[in-house]
Amino acid sequence: MVRIKTAVATKKRRKRVLKRAKGQFGHRSKRYSQAKRSTDKGLAYAYRDRKVKKRQARNLWIARINAASKAEGITYSRLIKGLAEAKVEIDRKMLAEVAVSSPSAFKKLAKLAKETLETK
Repeated sequence: MVRIKTAVATKKRRKRVLKRAKGQFGHRSKRYSQAKRSTDKGLAYAYRDRKVKKRQARNLWIARINAASKAEGITYSRLIKGLAEAKVEIDRKMLAEVAVSSPSAFKKLAKLAKETLETK
């Protein structure tokens, strides 16, 4: 039986790792074992940070809504509760956008939330 050599597959795998490590500093882009470690860690960070990015975006929206709502004399939590009780279905992303781009519309929403909380 013929012996199967793995040189072609090994070279292909190593080239793929080194290509992925392009742009890394020093030996991380030149030596296979360091490049492999570096790219594996980079992929792990990328996976983790795709979720962190969403978390940070939501935190930014909440901070913007909170700042705008305090200017209207209502806290963030009371604003959200008032809008929920008024059956206004607007998510935090759009509410933050309204707060930044159209303060008059946000003022109306804050007023609606206040009125809803006062009646209940």
